[in-house]
Amino acid sequence: MAAKIPVTIITGFLGSGKTTLIRHLLQNNQGRRIAVLVNEFGELGIDGDLLRSCQVCDEETPADETASQTTITSRPPDIVELTNGCLCCTVQEEFLPVMLELLKRRDSLDCILIETSGLALPKPLIKAFRWHEISHAVTVDGVITVVDCEAVSTGTIATDLKALEAQRQADPSLDHETPIQELFEDQLACADLVILNKADLVDAATQADVEQLVLQELPRAVKIVSSRHGQLDPDILLGFQAAVEANLESRPSHHDEEEDHDHDDEITSAHLILDRAFDPALLRKQLETLVQEQEIYRIKGFVAVPQKPMRLVMQGVGKRFDQFYDRPWQPEEAKQTRLVFIGRALDASRIESQLTALPG
Repeated sequence: MAAKIPVTIITGFLGSGKTTLIRHLLQNNQGRRIAVLVNEFGELGIDGDLLRSCQVCDEETPADETASQTTITSRPPDIVELTNGCLCCTVQEEFLPVMLELLKRRDSLDCILIETSGLALPKPLIKAFRWHEISHAVTVDGVITVVDCEAVSTGTIATDLKALEAQRQADPSLDHETPIQELFEDQLACADLVILNKADLVDAATQADVEQLVLQELPRAVKIVSSRHGQLDPDILLGFQAAVEANLESRPSHHDEEEDHDHDDEITSAHLILDRAFDPALLRKQLETLVQEQEIYRIKGFVAVPQKPMRLVMQGVGKRFDQFYDRPWQPEEAKQTRLVFIGRALDASRIESQLTALPG
């Protein structure tokens, strides 16, 4: 029997840098043949598109030829073949069909990466690898949890984690936690490796504080490493051989006694597709204002800029925004501005009206 294909699950809170980590891994894959599955929250495939725009993607391959190469025929997935033989898939609710199609070409794959939604609890996904349809062919090699070091240190993941912990310790009657706190803890409790990403944005003392906070949430000895822009050697990220699906008891979750726990009722997304360009400085200023007015945790998307042939990527976590040009607009591609907002009780119509009011 052929060896099982190792699967690495990459989890982490909104904006922690999961996609950047995977882009760097693909660009430095050391000859590995990799399939990448992206499970995004929201209806716009921003993360999948970012992966497809990385330098290892063959963007000159016609769409019909790409479909022929991938041989994915059971569903209409957003799947792109990379120049080194990797596959990139954007997955919503069709995990099993996509896995079954990937396994048809298992001889051409060395490993699979799954980037979870920032809102995902990792254990339900891992349990899916016990399904008999795929359990004979794949195993969860390890779980990597990416932590936004700077965001955690400043409390911009919606809850000041240090203050919350102090409050819990001081008030014995407090018997509940926010969903985001639980999510943060569950993602850490499931990890085989924790990456303190964006460590270059904090000083050594602050990084040490964040590491201590992380250590308090780890139920067992887990390696913690720091990174800048997800730039880590692939040998650090792959090859844990943990067979996680067979060892879930050592990875406690707040929801172990619950069935089908879902945060989607509490955290929602709003997406905008606008057929217009924006001045980046004006757009960023307005987005910063929206973050102050509404409970927005994450903003990500692509922006059309006047007189610019390149597509601008804009990402925001709390009050911090990053932007860069990732690739030229394609001739057949509409120069649209596409943005996803993730938060609580979002007023999508107000977001749209405030953005459309901006001058071009």
